[in-house]
Amino acid sequence: MAISKEIAEKILKGFDKHFSIFNEITTQAQQRFEAADWGAERQASIQRIKLYDKRVDETVAVIKNKFELYPMNGAIWTKVKTDFILLLQDHQQPELAETYFNSVFCRAFTRELYTSSYIFVRNAVSTDYIHSDVPTYEAYYPANTGFYKSITNILTHFKLEIPYENFNRDKRYIAKSICNIFKLGNRTAELNFQYQVINALFYRNKAAYIVGKAVNGHDVYPFAIPLLNNEKGQIYTDALLVGEDSVSQLFGFSYAYFMVKHPVPSAVVDFLKSLVPRRKREGLYSAIGYQKHGKTDFYRGFLHHLDYSDDNLILAPGIPGMVMSVFTLPSYPYVFKVIRDYFAPPKDITRKQVEDTYQLVKQHDRVGRMADMLEYSSVVLPLYRFTEELLDDLKETCDSSISFITDDQGVEQLVLEHVYIERRMVPLNMALAEAQNKDDEGTIEFLIKSFGDAIKELSAANIFPGDLLYKNFGVTRLERVVFYDYDEIVYLTDCNFRKIPEPRTTQELMSAEPWYSVAKNDIFPEEFARFLLGNDTIKKFFMKYHADLLDADYWIQKQDNIKNGIFEDVFPYPQKYRMHR
Repeated sequence: MAISKEIAEKILKGFDKHFSIFNEITTQAQQRFEAADWGAERQASIQRIKLYDKRVDETVAVIKNKFELYPMNGAIWTKVKTDFILLLQDHQQPELAETYFNSVFCRAFTRELYTSSYIFVRNAVSTDYIHSDVPTYEAYYPANTGFYKSITNILTHFKLEIPYENFNRDKRYIAKSICNIFKLGNRTAELNFQYQVINALFYRNKAAYIVGKAVNGHDVYPFAIPLLNNEKGQIYTDALLVGEDSVSQLFGFSYAYFMVKHPVPSAVVDFLKSLVPRRKREGLYSAIGYQKHGKTDFYRGFLHHLDYSDDNLILAPGIPGMVMSVFTLPSYPYVFKVIRDYFAPPKDITRKQVEDTYQLVKQHDRVGRMADMLEYSSVVLPLYRFTEELLDDLKETCDSSISFITDDQGVEQLVLEHVYIERRMVPLNMALAEAQNKDDEGTIEFLIKSFGDAIKELSAANIFPGDLLYKNFGVTRLERVVFYDYDEIVYLTDCNFRKIPEPRTTQELMSAEPWYSVAKNDIFPEEFARFLLGNDTIKKFFMKYHADLLDADYWIQKQDNIKNGIFEDVFPYPQKYRMHR
C-alpha cells in the first residue's frame, strides 16, 4: 500500500474513533435527562468539548511514530489529501472528517504549509443527499391521521423511558396553541398542512427539545417543544415556541452546545437552516456540538468576505479594554480580541489567567448570558486592511502577539499569533447612553432588567462576572443582554460575599480607606451601587427589579444552592410562553 494512502487511512481512523466516542457521550444524554442527573450532564458537556484535541494529538502521535514526516514531503502530502478525499466518498460525515484532517496536518506542520495543496481550504466532498438509515425528519399529516393523533405521534415518537406527568393535558395545550396560530377553528388550514420534526431530541441543561416546522400551504412556521423533567420520574411539555425568532434564540451563540445524536450532522444543519435562515451554518454546527467544524466554516466565510469587501479593520467602538485590544470589520458582525502584552493597574492578572478564563467559558454552561468565542492561532490578514490607528495600537500593546510576513504574491500580511473572535454586540453602556439621550425610560427599564437577569442567571450557573461595569455587557440582535469580558470571571463558590461592617468610631467613618480587612476574594455587594447607580433613572429601575443584588445574603444563598446540588431553572425563552401547570 502506498504511504500516502496509509497516512490517509490513519487520519480517517482517528476521526472515526473521535466521532464514535462523541456519539457515545451524546447518546447517554437521554439517560441523564431521564434520571435528572444535571451534574452528570454538565460534566458530559465538558468531556465532549475536550475530546477533540485529545483525539487529534493521538492521531498526530500515531502518524509520527509510523512515518517519517520531516522534512515534509510535499508530493506525498498532496497525494495524502487526494487519497483522503477518495476515502470520504461514502462517508456520512465528510465535512467533519475534512476538518479533522486539517487539525492533524496543522498540529504536525508549520503555518507556511497551510495551503490548499495540503489542507481543505474549501470543502472537497459534497454533503448533499447523504444516505442514512435514520431519516433526517419525520412528517406528520393531520388530514390523514387526525389532528390529535398527529400531536400524539409527535410527543411520543422519541420513546423516552419515563412517562408524561399528564399527557392529555399537554396534548390539549399543544392543540389549543396550534389552533390559535393557524385559526383551524375557521378552517383556514391549507391542503398541504403537515408537521416535519427532526428525528432526534435536542438535549441541553435540564431540557429536551422537539424541533421541527409546521407547513401550511406556502407558509412555514418553525417550532420547538421543550420537555422538562419534574424530578419525580415524569416529564411534561413546558411551552410551544413558534416563529423564527423564538426558535433562533435556542441556537444562539450564548448557550451551551446541544447533545443531538444523528449519523448525518450536515442533514440536521440543513434542516435547522430552513428554520432559522438568519443563522449561519457555522453557528448551527457549533450549536449541535461540532464547534471545531464551526470554526472551519467560519474562517472560510470570513476569507470569502475579505475577498468581496474593501472596508478596513478598525478599533471597535466603545471604551478600550485594559486587557484586550478589540477591533472589527464594519461590514462583518464580529470583533477580534488580542491579549495585550501588559495590563495597567488595577488589573492584577497574567496572560495565562486570561487564557484560562476564556477556556472556562468555552467549557461552562453559558445559560444564554455569555458569548461563545472562536479561538484561533496564526491568523493571516492583509496588512493594507488595517487602519493606521489600529496598527499603532497593536504594535504598541500587543507586539508579542503579532508578526509580519510577505506572501507569494509579494503582499504584506499581518499574522495574529493568538486571537479570539466573538459576535459583535452593542455595548450596554452605549445602548443605555443612547436611551438616556432620547429620554426613553421604556428602553432603559428593559435594559436594566435584562442586565440584572443576566447577572442572576450567571450566578445560577456558578459564575460571578467579577467586573460588573455596563461596558462589559452587550446587547444582541434579539435584544438580550450578554456578558462578554471574561478576564475577571470566577466561580461564584470561590467568592466571599460580605456586608460592610459598621464603623466603630468617627475616625473610621471619615476614613478615605476601608477600616476593615479585605482579602483578595472578598466582595461587598453594597459597593455595586457606587458604580452602577449613578443615574437616577437607572437607579429607579435597578432598585425596582434587582435590589437584592446589593445584599450579601442574596449571594450567599446562591452559593448554598450550588453547594447543595440545587440546579436552578434558566429558560432560553420568556416566561410568558410557559404552559400554566
